[in-house]
Formats: sequence, C-alpha cells, structure tokens
Amino acid sequence: MSIMKRSFSHRKHIAVFACAVFFLFVAGCLFAKIQPLVAPEKPAFFKLTLSDYPDFTDDMVYDGLEYGILQSTVYLKRIPLATKFSFGKDSFTTAHMIRSLEHFLSFIQAKPSQQDLNKFIRSHYLVYKSSGNSEPGPVLFTGYYEPILQGSLQPSAEYSFPVYARPDDLITIDLSLFSPQLQGKKIIGRYTSDKTVIPYYDRKTIEHEGFLSGKARPLAWVKDRVDLFFLQIQGSGKIHLNTGPTINFHYDTSNGQPYRSIGNLLIEKGKIPKDQMSMQKIRAYLHEHPEEIETVLYYNPSYVFFNIVKEGPLGCINVNLTPGRSIATDKTIFPLSALAFIETKKPLIDGAGQIHTWTDCKRFVLNQDTGGAIKGPGRADLFWGNGTYAEIAAGYMQHPGNLYFLILNPD
Repeated sequence: MSIMKRSFSHRKHIAVFACAVFFLFVAGCLFAKIQPLVAPEKPAFFKLTLSDYPDFTDDMVYDGLEYGILQSTVYLKRIPLATKFSFGKDSFTTAHMIRSLEHFLSFIQAKPSQQDLNKFIRSHYLVYKSSGNSEPGPVLFTGYYEPILQGSLQPSAEYSFPVYARPDDLITIDLSLFSPQLQGKKIIGRYTSDKTVIPYYDRKTIEHEGFLSGKARPLAWVKDRVDLFFLQIQGSGKIHLNTGPTINFHYDTSNGQPYRSIGNLLIEKGKIPKDQMSMQKIRAYLHEHPEEIETVLYYNPSYVFFNIVKEGPLGCINVNLTPGRSIATDKTIFPLSALAFIETKKPLIDGAGQIHTWTDCKRFVLNQDTGGAIKGPGRADLFWGNGTYAEIAAGYMQHPGNLYFLILNPD
C-alpha cells in the first residue's frame, strides 16, 4: 500500500473514532439536560475595579522583562490578527494584544519609578485577577527549571537510559475539529493493526517491557533514570554529550496518560513529611532507597517524548522562555503570551547553597507555557532558568500568592 493510501486510511479510521466520541458526548449532553440543576461554578478570572488594583512593583531589572515581552510579540505576530484571547468574560484580538505589550514595553524602557508605573497602569490598563483555589483564594505558585544532564548519542553501560522521540504509532486527535463544544479537548493514543485507537502505553509498559522498540527513536542516552524522570517533569533541558556538544531537548508530546505526583505518593506513604516535600527530598529518598525507584516512578503513568531544538528552553507558544519572567498556567483559562503580575515568595540562599529565608517575589511576567500538572485557576509555575539557584528555587517553591493579568484598555 502506498504512503498516500495508508495516510488516507489512517485518517478515515481516526475520523470514525472521533465521531463516535462526539456522538457519545452529545448523548451525554442530552442526558445531562434532565439532571437536577446545580449551582454554576465561580468565575476563574475576573476584572478588578481601580480601587482593587494591587500595588505594582518589580523585584528584578527590566532587561529580562523587555526580552520576555518581545518573545510574546514574536508569537503573536505568527497568528491571525483577528484571533481572540479570553480575559474572563472579555476578549481581545491578537492585534490588541500586540498593541498592549508594545505600549507597556515602550513605557518601561524609560525605567519608570514605582509611583509612575502605578499611575501609568491605572490610567491605561485593565487588570484581571485569578480567583485561585477558594472564594476568594490564593494561587499556589511552584517553580520549574532547565535541568542539565550528562549523556551520549550511543548506549553503553554508563549511559543506558534512552530519551525518546515521538513514537511512530502515537496519534493525537483534536476533538474540536468535530464540534466547538469540544474546544481544547484531544485524545492521545495509538493506532492498532486492527484499525482501532486505544490508549498509549503507560510508563511501566514503556520502561519495563520495552514496547517502544522499533517504534520510537532514542535521541540520546543518559546515566540516571531519576534524572530522566525529572527531565520529563520539567519538559525541557540540556544534555551535555560525552563527545563535547550540548543538545537542547524540548517537549514534543506525551503518552496521554494522566499525570500523578510521586511527591504526593511519598507523603501519603509517610516517606517524606508534607512540610519537607521538595524535588531535592524526592531525589534524596530515591537515592537512599534504590529498591523503590521503579515502584515510585511507575506510580506516574505519564511519559514525555522530546525533540531536539536549536535554542531553548521553549514554552508552549514556541518562543524562548525568560528566567524569572516566564510562567506556565492552564492554557484553557488564561491567555497565552499575555502580560501578568505575580505576588508570591522566592528563596534567598547562602554561600553553601542552603535556603536561609523566603522573601517577597513581586514582578511582571509573561504567560508563555503550560504543564500537565498546572490545572485550574489556582496554579501557576514560575520558570527559574538553569543553574544552582534555579534548581533550588524550582525544587522548594510551593507558596500561595496572587496572579493578575494586564491588558491595554481599548476605550
């Protein structure tokens, strides 16, 4: 059979499958109409009055903010100018998003005082706030970073854990193509020899039973499976090859299985106290209990596949992330590329690399990424970059705070 015929047959059966999903969804909606009415959910994102605006300040120099804004405009200039971005109940076009960012960029290039900054925002910008986790409630801020691993392009006794590219038999079905009611919904699975689509292999099946052999190309091999696990959690990173060069790895897709936190598992089993939980604590526990590594890692069935990029790390809008200035949020709620402002905490470390206190972290950021564990209005992930401080901040940051979005007032 020719490639063209295989492609047509592949799409045809996917269409049949997706249509079946759609009709099941419609049937569910019809059934739901006869169920008792329930109270509507609270808004995840609402506009503030001027009296409720926060006190805007910034704990970093503006250089990184300028770069982050320029990266967001790069993304926006790739898409149609009439595309709509939702800010709660309001929406703004791509063209307006660009004007909003460029107007803000022009102002901060003059290095304004805090007083002038607040006056400027109150005069020219609408401000929206995330409703958070309760009524009203804070947003939980965590951090992520760009890990740097040691690796090889060839497997060996030292480098034995593969970093896989997207498998040939993995498919993604965008259900919004079949109904607007399914906007943002997709299915990831695999297409079988009997012309059906089923869930893709989970982490245990991939790592323990070797089901990717002949289906996915290893892009590189690394020394430590725990390092590889955290590379997948972070979504991107660098691998220093034993032959000299460094390669940038970027998230391509996942196996579509649900993300389950191994940190929560270790808390539930009493292995690590909740108030001590961090990425560093997890690493230390697994290092001290190597016999439990498989059990703990297999608890998370989600598995990530990568591609190689020239630059990185990249966010979900395919632009370079800016350390301290890029955040990841739920892209079904918050407008990608938009200017935001956060109020949370950051660590201060001593010369030995230990956290000695936490201090206010108030700054402007850009919404340029998303993540499998970042769901709902009460979650945000701050990108810290790479290096010692970034790893510490990302590993320990679990602090409440507030998340605001700014857009130029069109009036």
